[in-house]
Amino acid sequence: MLSREKAKLVVEVVKRHLLTPYGLRSLAPSDPQYRGRYEGDQRSRDGAYHQGTVWPWLMGPFITAYMKVNGRTKKGREKAAQWLAGFSEHLRDAGLGQVSEIFDGDAPHRPRGCIAQAWSVAELLRAAVEDVRDVKPATREASAVRKRPPAAKRR
Repeated sequence: MLSREKAKLVVEVVKRHLLTPYGLRSLAPSDPQYRGRYEGDQRSRDGAYHQGTVWPWLMGPFITAYMKVNGRTKKGREKAAQWLAGFSEHLRDAGLGQVSEIFDGDAPHRPRGCIAQAWSVAELLRAAVEDVRDVKPATREASAVRKRPPAAKRR
């Protein structure tokens, strides 16, 4: 594991080089192998798939890491909410109520790939609930305790 200081530096580098309004790029634009557009024939698209394409589902782990290294403060939750808010317009764009599989790495970050990617929707919802609203799922032990009848009824 990284020290808190190094982890914070990693998150800042990711934020500076990979973060877009729709998730994280798979490669920084400064890399010579970077491909900012997912377009063309099958071979061109395959070549660009992991060379700078934006993956929306990575926004969730990024937000979690950001919150971990910067503290779960009101200011941190507001910043995370701003990052997630960028998806609200997209939910009415490619597939109604859905998040596209990928986006171009270059602005304006057009949606590409399939119009509905379940793990992207799931990660964005998880980050909204756990990191922005600060609601954690109950542990299995806590659920078991809640399901037990009161002591008076157990006899």
